Amino acid sequence: MKSIVQKSAIPHSKLLVVKRLEELNFDPSLHQHPEYQLFLVLKGWGTRFIGDNIKPFKPGDLVFTGPNLPHLWRNDPDTKKSSKTLGIVIYFPQNFLNEIISSKEEMENIRLLFEKAGRGLEIYGKTNKMVSKMMHELLNAKGVSRLIILLQILNTIADSTDCHPITHVNYIPINNKTESDRMNKIYRYIMKNYRDKISLEVIAELINMTPSSFSRYFKSRVNKSFSDFLKELRIDYARKLLNENKISINSVSYDSGYTTLSNFNKQFKEVTGKTPLQYRNEYLKIRTESI
Repeated sequence: MKSIVQKSAIPHSKLLVVKRLEELNFDPSLHQHPEYQLFLVLKGWGTRFIGDNIKPFKPGDLVFTGPNLPHLWRNDPDTKKSSKTLGIVIYFPQNFLNEIISSKEEMENIRLLFEKAGRGLEIYGKTNKMVSKMMHELLNAKGVSRLIILLQILNTIADSTDCHPITHVNYIPINNKTESDRMNKIYRYIMKNYRDKISLEVIAELINMTPSSFSRYFKSRVNKSFSDFLKELRIDYARKLLNENKISINSVSYDSGYTTLSNFNKQFKEVTGKTPLQYRNEYLKIRTESI
């Protein structure tokens, strides 16, 4: 990845585009486009990058992003090549319905929703389930029915309290090549090496910074320290290994990038509030009860 890829998703002859994605991997390149995007993950696990926010994604995640907000969904590096990722994506233009949205009283809630989408919105709870169902319906809709369903989706999200901003309130958009080159190099290096020892000096040198300058720069872009980000990434990977219940906790610790079990136990509890053993036992209990 070298810089943010500019994309345009909608042909001039259409008001919106809805697609069912079925790929080996979701788009691995940090990119942005002038359209609004609603994206539902049906199958796939990995790490999501939206603006200054970096977090794991999983099936059921639903995200609404505004125009030109950089984003990518990167699959786990150990995803099997034969295992496909699935999703549904809706694109509609920045000037959707033009002055109707901006000037008519009946559309005020949707106008406010579009403003909030500039920071990205993650949609949870009952709203997630309702919108997910309508997105499946939209896949098979034709003609004006597509527009009606899209407006129902937007109205449902706009009236919901299950929507939370993704980027930090003071997020500074990445809008030049130097910035995008730097962040892409950082993301690529971290995702390739987070299960191994990562030297602050090496990653700082990667973007021609001193370690102290890199630390300040990374925190200004991601709103958390590099060490905290790396810890959360490793612990999320450890949780996936614990859920599989195929290897010992000591092996999970090592495979997640920790050299000592004591440090792994300490950091795992800092992030999750539980020890690895407590987490595994609780997960197995829930899975057993749901069968």
